Amino acid sequence: MAEAVTEPLRRSPLDGRHRALGARMTAFGGWDMPLDYGTVVGEHRAVRERCGVFDLSHLGTLRVTGEGALAAVQRAFSNDAAVLDAGRAQYTLCLDEVGGIVDDLLLYRLPWGFFAVPNAANAGRVAAVLRTSAAEVGGADVADVKDDLACLAVQGPLAPDLASRAGLPVARMSYLDCRPLTGQAGEAGAGGAQVLARSGYTGERGFEAFVAAEQAPMLWDRLLESGVTPAGLGARDTLRLEMGYPLHGNDISPATSPVEAGLGWAVRAASEFVGRDAYVRAKEAGPSRRLRGLRALSRGVPRAHCMVSAGGEPAGETTSGTFSPTLRHGIALAYLDPGVALGDHVEVDVRGKAVAADVVRPPFVDANPRN
Repeated sequence: MAEAVTEPLRRSPLDGRHRALGARMTAFGGWDMPLDYGTVVGEHRAVRERCGVFDLSHLGTLRVTGEGALAAVQRAFSNDAAVLDAGRAQYTLCLDEVGGIVDDLLLYRLPWGFFAVPNAANAGRVAAVLRTSAAEVGGADVADVKDDLACLAVQGPLAPDLASRAGLPVARMSYLDCRPLTGQAGEAGAGGAQVLARSGYTGERGFEAFVAAEQAPMLWDRLLESGVTPAGLGARDTLRLEMGYPLHGNDISPATSPVEAGLGWAVRAASEFVGRDAYVRAKEAGPSRRLRGLRALSRGVPRAHCMVSAGGEPAGETTSGTFSPTLRHGIALAYLDPGVALGDHVEVDVRGKAVAADVVRPPFVDANPRN
């Protein structure tokens, strides 16, 4: 019997920088990425209170150009890209034919076309949907520019000042603004595909810089010299969970609908995107479960796949959970029966212990990336 072939993990252009800092590395989405540099809680607090930088070079990067580019992204994704002016971005979904969530992603509109940033593990599937859509509408080219780019996310209250000090032109950028980072604005080559955006996954003011791979180490060094704290994927997960941001593979997946995940605001049902008919049917039927937040009231930290009960009866299951460094207690996301309302009290089975929790609407913390 032939042995299964395991693909080697890909390495970021910043891999040497991470190892020199003593980062604890982990496999994530086919990449070898930093989990932390010694303390997840310390890195989390640095982002909430000051500024941290994440290496997000594992994220997918897809460039869509040509006269049919708008029609292609309208077919591939759920949100209405037609409302975007050049220099603006939106959160959107890629659905399958039965309305399941293939991925959630940010879509940026630049002077040369569109720039889609899917999650690492789903980049190939999103690219396939985009290429099929481009072939159907005609006049659009989809290019995977992953090998050309790295991504650094500078996040936290001091991000504008420290990013500027490191040489990033972030002045006067509003939330979800984006701009070509280098090269002529009309170019769609390697230079034109470099993008600076005011976006992130932490709930703090921040920026994501998609730069040429060979330039990433120099930008990383300048950011650290400016006083930015390196932060790993462990802190990124606790930060996103404090905001209630869903993680694909945990909180959303092809087995979940935007209706039950509470993501209908990212769907425009008026046009013919992939999965549209299934989405409309799910919306008309109503959700059989809803994604909610849980705030622990007693000691115990919920994790994924903890059973939730209400009034002594099974009521759902957690999909993500952690100890909140900001709040100092456990928080979680969970799919609950639709009869369980915001403000209700439930119990979470944490390794055989019943942990009392309130049902809440995230975010769990007072943070706003629009500020």
